[in-house]
Amino acid sequence: MLGWAITFLIIALIAGVLGFGGAVTGVAMTAAKICFFVFLVVFVISLIFPRIRPTV
Repeated sequence: MLGWAITFLIIALIAGVLGFGGAVTGVAMTAAKICFFVFLVVFVISLIFPRIRPTV
C-alpha cells in the first residue's frame, strides 16, 4: 500500500513539473493521499492487534 502511495506521489510530481493540467496532478495526488492514509490505518491496527501465528 505504501508503494502505491509513493508511486502516485511520483506521478503527481512528474505531472506537475512537466506542466500537465490540474486534472492529472490532482487525481494522482488524491490517490497518493488515500493510499497513504489507508496504509497508516492498517499499520496502526496491526500494531494494536498483532497477528498470532500458531507454532508447529
